[in-house]
Amino acid sequence: MSIFQTEIKKIGANAPLFKEEKMIVLFGDNAPVDLADYCYNIIINPLEGSIQPGQSVHFDNQTYIITAVGNVVEKNLTNLGHITLRFDGATDAELAGTLYLEAKELPEIKVGTQIRIEN
Repeated sequence: MSIFQTEIKKIGANAPLFKEEKMIVLFGDNAPVDLADYCYNIIINPLEGSIQPGQSVHFDNQTYIITAVGNVVEKNLTNLGHITLRFDGATDAELAGTLYLEAKELPEIKVGTQIRIEN
């Protein structure tokens, strides 16, 4: 069951630079100018449930298990479309706005990529 769905609308010129850090930054339409070039711009949609470790994030048909959830991820995703996805497998959410995913190769993301969070 899907608790969140969105789509990549635009990719900032410098967004792929964070791949070396195993990170992807998502933001809705209102990303600050100095940050917009580093973000994957998404459509802001409502959450239909709570995000928990053990659930999965899907980028088209690439699946990643959630390992930890920062305490403002749900609020920021709902209000701003802004979270950081970190692919390092951490089980302790050090950063409040970060969703931690299993450590494996980052997904291929292009304009039109569908992102889903599922139970």
